Amino acid sequence: MPAKLFLRDVANDDLEVFFQNQLDQEANQMAAFTAKDPNDKEAFNAHWQKILKDKTVIIKTIILNGEVAGSVLSYEDEGKPEVSYWLGKEHWGQGLATWALAVFLKIHNKMRPIYARVAKDNLGSCRVLAKCGFLLLSESKGYANARGQEIEELLYEKK
Repeated sequence: MPAKLFLRDVANDDLEVFFQNQLDQEANQMAAFTAKDPNDKEAFNAHWQKILKDKTVIIKTIILNGEVAGSVLSYEDEGKPEVSYWLGKEHWGQGLATWALAVFLKIHNKMRPIYARVAKDNLGSCRVLAKCGFLLLSESKGYANARGQEIEELLYEKK
């Protein structure tokens, strides 16, 4: 039976799944640019309430076979739109991030150019962005909370 995939608005119950996904150490290491303390549920809830109230943020929950698999969103950074996504580790390597980002960009945020940032060594996310039509724009360094140090970061653009 084929997987049933769709994006929907975030429901309050989704936040617990998002929090549990953020607790995974491997996921944090890979994402690199994460919360200062992924275990701080109060900070997590405050952050998400801010996101959900921000009119410039477009956010969708990724649903796979009736279950919350992750999220995909866009926000403004210094007046420029950027995308971000996060999947539960059990969903990695199945093409779900590529599917979700492609649908998000086709239906929910058609603003161009749009940007994405990724740790240089996060090869999975680099592939997702390339498959969705993003091109490497530049390299820089940024402080990664999950790694406790400055790391190489890539900036991608989709026109």
